[in-house]
Parts: sequence; C-alpha cells; structure tokens
Amino acid sequence: MKNNPNDIKKLLTIFGALLLLNFAGHFFFKRFDLTSDQRYSLSDTSLNIIKEVKEPLYIDVYLEGNFPGEFKKLKTETQSLLDEFKAYNSNIIVQFVNPLEKEEEREAIMQSFLERGLIPLNVTVDDKGKQTQEVVFPWAVITYNDKNTKVPLLKNMMGASTAEKVVSSVQHLEYAFANALNTVVKTKEKKVAIIKGNGEFNDLLIADFLKSVRENYYIAPVTLDSVSSNPNGTLKHLKTYDLAVITKPTEAFTDEEKQVLDQFIINGGKTIWLLDQVNMDMDSLYTETGSNLAFPRDLNLNDMLFKYGVRIKPDLVKDIQAAPIALATGKQGNATQYTQYPWLFSPAVYPDANHSIVSNLDVLKFEFANPIELLNNDIKKTVLLHSSKYSKPVGAPVEVSLNMVGDRPAQKDFPPASGNISLAVLLEGKFHSVYENRVLPFKEPSFISIGKRNKMIVISDGDVIRNQYDKDFQPLELGYDKWTNTMYANKEFLLNCVNYLLDDNGLINIRNKDIDLPILDKEKVYENYTFSQIITVGVPIVLLAVFGFVFTWLRKRKYSK
Repeated sequence: MKNNPNDIKKLLTIFGALLLLNFAGHFFFKRFDLTSDQRYSLSDTSLNIIKEVKEPLYIDVYLEGNFPGEFKKLKTETQSLLDEFKAYNSNIIVQFVNPLEKEEEREAIMQSFLERGLIPLNVTVDDKGKQTQEVVFPWAVITYNDKNTKVPLLKNMMGASTAEKVVSSVQHLEYAFANALNTVVKTKEKKVAIIKGNGEFNDLLIADFLKSVRENYYIAPVTLDSVSSNPNGTLKHLKTYDLAVITKPTEAFTDEEKQVLDQFIINGGKTIWLLDQVNMDMDSLYTETGSNLAFPRDLNLNDMLFKYGVRIKPDLVKDIQAAPIALATGKQGNATQYTQYPWLFSPAVYPDANHSIVSNLDVLKFEFANPIELLNNDIKKTVLLHSSKYSKPVGAPVEVSLNMVGDRPAQKDFPPASGNISLAVLLEGKFHSVYENRVLPFKEPSFISIGKRNKMIVISDGDVIRNQYDKDFQPLELGYDKWTNTMYANKEFLLNCVNYLLDDNGLINIRNKDIDLPILDKEKVYENYTFSQIITVGVPIVLLAVFGFVFTWLRKRKYSK
C-alpha cells in the first residue's frame, strides 16, 4: 500500500501542533470552572497565600471511612477544593486518612485526638433500615516546617440537620483552609494590645481568645496605670500596636486615659470595645436570695463614643429568643439534677447582616446586653448583630432574680417596634477626636483632631468574650457553655472581628462566597428506592443491551451480503 504524502503531512502537522501545545502548557496555566456558582474558583487572596508555600506543606484530612451520605458529600467537596490548591502549587501534599482504621489502636488514637482538640462526632449510618454508630473526625491538620494548625471541616449549627450543617460547612471551606495556610505560612506582623488597668477581665476569663489570636498576631497586655505618671510615654507605646481590645472594664476611665485611647484611634489604631453600661452578671445571682440589683455603670466613656457616632444606653435587653440557663432543681441519688430554662436576659442572637464578619455564622450568646443607639454623623455604621424582633429594653436600676425563669412572657409585651435592638456595630470613617476644640487633659505636641480613615467595632456586652473553665481552672473553648453543653459562635465572631480590622489582604472577604450545594432528600430516596434502582442501574443495562443488539444486527446485515 502506497503512503499518501498529504496524509503524512497532516500527521506531522497534528504531531507538531500537539508538541507545541504541550510546550506552551509549561508556561501558560488555566483552569476552567463550569459550575454555576463558581465553587471551584479560588479567590485571588487564596491564590496569593498558596503561592507563598515554598516547601512541602502537608494536609491530613480525617474524612475517610464508612460515613452517611452527607459526610461523603463533605469529603468530596473538600477533596475538590484541595485538588485546586494542589493544581496551583505542587508543594501542597494532601492525604485522606481513616484515623480509626486499626481497631486495636482505636482508644489510644481517640485519646490523642481529644488532647489535640480534635473533637469527634458520633453519627448514625442508616442503610435501608439498618442503623450503626460511627465515629467521625471532621477535621484536617496542616503541617508546614515546624508549625501546624487544625482546620474544622464541619460547622456547628444549633438545631440544624446534618445536611444543613454540611451545606454551611462547604461554603466555609475555602476560608477555613486559606486562613489555616495563612497561619502556618506567613510570619506574624500585626500587634494586638489587650487594655488593662480599669477592672477588665483577667487573662483566665479570656484565655481562649488570647490563645486563638496569638496564632496570627503578636499580642500583649498594655496597662493604662502608667498614664497618671507618663501619659506621653504610654501613648507612644500604644501607638506601636495595630489593634486595642477593651474587655469589659468596670472602673471609670480618667480623662488622661481617654486621651491616650482617643489619639491611638485618631492615628489609625483599630479598636474593639466590649462594654457593659449596667452593673450585672450571672455570678452576682448565685446567692442565697438568687437576686441582685442591676444599676447603671459609669465608665466615663459616653462623650467619647458619642463623638464617634454611637451611644450605649444603660438598659438591659430582654429577649424572648433567649439562650437557656441550667439551674439545680433537686437531686437524683447523690447527683444534683439540673433543669434548663430560657433566660430572657441572655439573647440568642442569629446573625442576618450582609457582611463578611457575620456571614455564615451560627447563633451567639449574649448576657445582660445593652442597646446601642446610632447617632447622626459622617461615620458609616453597620449593625452586625441585633436582638430578635420580640425583644425590648428594660431600664436600670432594676431587680433581677433567678425566679424570673418561671415567668411566661406574653408576646404582646414585646411589640415588634421595640425589637431588633443593635448589640454590635461596625464604625468606619474619619473619626473626630473627643477633645476637638477642647482643653487637653495633658499636653501632646502630636495631637490630631481629625484622623485618617479608620474602623472600630462596638459590642454592648463584655461577656461575649468570656470563656468558662473546668473544675481544674483550665479554660474551656470560647463559646462553649458547660452547663447546657451548647456551643455558640462567640469565638468565631470575635476572631472575624479581629481579622476584619487587621486584614490587609482581604482574607475575611472569602466568607462571602455563596455555594448552592444540592443535597439528596433521604425521605424521597427511601420512598422511591426500588424505582431509583431501576432508573440508575436497570435502565443503563437495558440501553447497553439494546445498543449491543442493534450494533450486532447492523454488522451482520452489512457483511452478510
């Protein structure tokens, strides 16, 4: 058979084109995301962090084993996302591990995981009516050089089904992994000051917050006691920090201390205010009478906050949508029996603001919160958290008693017009000094009356940042209530606040990613189980058989002539 020169020429042309495309592929890289919600398209922030990985980075994902369909979906989405990470940087090495694969080492491994804070879940696997219990570790661990951090893969959502938790978790995955990579890859730069000297929380009560912030930022206490003797030196020292956190002060600030904080803000320092304008907390109710008087607390900050654009009223917020408290109601044998009651002075706050700080957050717990009033000025104000529409302010002084758990509030006593009370507000803009056109408490040559663009967050409850502790005085995770065994989103909210105020590379904005994740309806699957099997298994076999029969018949007809 004679070769056609044109055929040889075409073959060489195709071969050359393929070589050229392969060569060009080493210099040009492009991936295409054909999903409607662009779920596999990484943000520029994630890509920038991934590029910083210069040495092998190991990601161990503990989502391997016999799981319900929802967890298999979580595993699939996690794997797809990490495949994108690997595609952009070959130094990223991912492996999915079943930590409980070896039955003889099960107890020891579970204990080691618990010590590392990797809390497991007990899930029920339902296979056509047969139920079995499985332990799931919805965690990943990232290791880079001598640093490592854990990544929660399943978000806690109070009252949500597993399927709803998975959908929320998938939306959170890119932020969770990008934030973890940022923690282990990048060196610390920003500095956080914890303000002391006015009766703020001691370190034990905010230990988990301090520990969590320390992973990404330098953090240290800054006391204002030295203001009385050296206000200029204190201000100069505070200016070396990027963020100041004021955690539930109980003593009034002097004018000199206020000027130090004011000039820190005017010069670009970020702040998180956690303030109580009413003197009341749960510890003061655990007495023989079970009651105490709530009265206004004067912190001498009203004029300062007023100048910035808000006012915290000396009232208590009472909310029908309340978090429970556990009270001893008797004994069962030698053990004390506790009963949970809704506590109307602990609003259970469900975030609904369209902002990256609170996007995709679960419920938060407040205690004896105060209303925040927004004032008219040039500062942009964004309400991050508010009470439910069935809430109202209660003026102080007022007696508060644990016997109030027996009250049955009527909905008519909580008119919608009094609800939706602001509890956490983000302020952004050019702040004016509270001492603008006023006599300064102390002379400061570098005094500025109008600052550059800045931002702060005001929260009208100091207990939002408070963690509980166990019987050995070891701090528990922020947001965990040991009395009701409930996990609230206080920690995630506060860390988001810190990240938003200090984040220059836009990491927090990844939280706004919206993913439409379809989940199978189990009830419909079980109702139509036989029909589904016929469609998914039987129909393809029938089609394949018909195709084979037709193909064979046509070949016989063609070649039998």
